[in-house]
Amino acid sequence: MKALVTGGGGFLGGRIVEMLLERDVQVRVFGRNAYPSLLRRGVECATGDLRDPKAVAAACEGCDTVFHVAALAGVWGPRKDYFDINDAGTDHVIRGCIAKGVGSLVYTSSPSVVFSDEPISGGDEQLPYPARYLAAYPESKAAGEKRVLAANGLPLAGAGGRNLLTCALRPHLIWGPGDPHLVPRLVETARRGRLRQVGDGRNRVDITYIDHAAGAHILAAEALRRPVTRVPGNTYFIGDREPVVLWNWLQGLLNRLGLSLRRPGVSYPAARRMGAVLEGLHTVLPFLGDPRMTRFVAAQLAMDHWFSHKRAEHDFGYRPTVSPEIGMNRLVDWLRHGGSLPE
Repeated sequence: MKALVTGGGGFLGGRIVEMLLERDVQVRVFGRNAYPSLLRRGVECATGDLRDPKAVAAACEGCDTVFHVAALAGVWGPRKDYFDINDAGTDHVIRGCIAKGVGSLVYTSSPSVVFSDEPISGGDEQLPYPARYLAAYPESKAAGEKRVLAANGLPLAGAGGRNLLTCALRPHLIWGPGDPHLVPRLVETARRGRLRQVGDGRNRVDITYIDHAAGAHILAAEALRRPVTRVPGNTYFIGDREPVVLWNWLQGLLNRLGLSLRRPGVSYPAARRMGAVLEGLHTVLPFLGDPRMTRFVAAQLAMDHWFSHKRAEHDFGYRPTVSPEIGMNRLVDWLRHGGSLPE
């Protein structure tokens, strides 16, 4: 087996690469840069941009499986950029798989593809896509996910009747040692005294330890290759064993780092109004950069959004293996010893 991992130099993609190497799988990564640390481990590095269909197709050459992890993340920025990368770029990956005879494609989606501005408590894969989105990121990821699911069963070029098999995983709020985004940003905001609770502090959310998110991708890819499987053409929510009370979890992490939340907090309606005003201001004055609050961020911080993982458990044996305590210990140790904890 030879696998291509788009975004293989990132947090999730890098852990998927490590797990593939542990299984003696040949790995190629596709990204905008080469990664010397991966090259030293025998990983091929194909450089290019998801917006370049020729570069994407070339990276797919000779591979059996593609893990499409790369995406433009974030909650603010030009809508065109999100759709060029997350939607059209995913189409380029699909076309590359078909043209080069790649048999299976695992797409990294997001639970935000089904989130608008209503709480979700224990939702499953029957949840519909919302009629409207609060940000370009979830909307563009949903567009990419739809492409991947629609591509399931398409015939591969020159493959003697073989078809492309696809699935989409929706890991929520990936965390753990090595995280370059979520936790370090929260810690930095708290260090500056600017991290304030939004809402009543009782909302529950799914979080996904990095090993669980990466391991689910490996399990799904293995299931796609079985003669009899329920995985092709399906989506799967991925998360830890139980949701957490978001603000309790964050305060527990900050306590161990000698930090705290800013008090008092702000109500969800007030945060949403603030987000709407700032979105308008930053649209008119883009040189201001990213707004400190948006409607999407306010909803994510104040509302329930946790999901059932039963389909993943049933269809490909997904089981979280790292306890919350062990995961937190590993994260705190990493932050204290060479991680991204600000001085």
